[in-house]
Amino acid sequence: MASSGKGLLTVKKELPHFEISHIYGGNQDWFSDITLRMGGCAAVTACDSCIYFDRFFGTHLYPFDPKHITRKEYTRFAGMMKPYLHPRWTGIDRLELFIDGFMEYIGNTDGAALTMKGISAFEPAEQAAQAVTEQIDSGYPIPFLNLHHRDPNFRDYDWHWFLLNGYERWEDTLMVKAVTYGSWRWLDFHALWNTGREPKGGMILYSLNV
Repeated sequence: MASSGKGLLTVKKELPHFEISHIYGGNQDWFSDITLRMGGCAAVTACDSCIYFDRFFGTHLYPFDPKHITRKEYTRFAGMMKPYLHPRWTGIDRLELFIDGFMEYIGNTDGAALTMKGISAFEPAEQAAQAVTEQIDSGYPIPFLNLHHRDPNFRDYDWHWFLLNGYERWEDTLMVKAVTYGSWRWLDFHALWNTGREPKGGMILYSLNV
């Protein structure tokens, strides 16, 4: 959707998502497994991706009914994902760990071929911003890994995986819709990307063959 006001062109795109008991996506606070509750953000990101692709692309990656998701089944699914993206001392702190674990899960299903490519946060912000808009325009949410950040405005996303499922762009500003803990928030992408700290995270680009 594009709109203009006072000569300013705005482009905005938001992907559909799913709700569980009126909650926007999954929430790791639901887990009774303490390791998942404290360090299951990568598993949640993969679980939410599976449900999204099942609902809107018919991929068969989620073992239950993607049209009628219950909290009980969601937490069971996270337990199934745990062996592939299991919490560890330093977390799933590299893009390759997420890709390898999630691809192993997909390989053990009868689902469609979902492939992934990582973009390191060392890459230029404009290149990453273009990838964000292209992915979301294609209907694909984006797993994002933020490690340490110098800006305290991002402290809720410290050492954390979450999804991006929307953007709004005008002039040189790109806002992205970040989904985590059963809610969403708009963030300035360039500020998010330029952490000013190392190590750095990055994001995963999906490609789907259906």
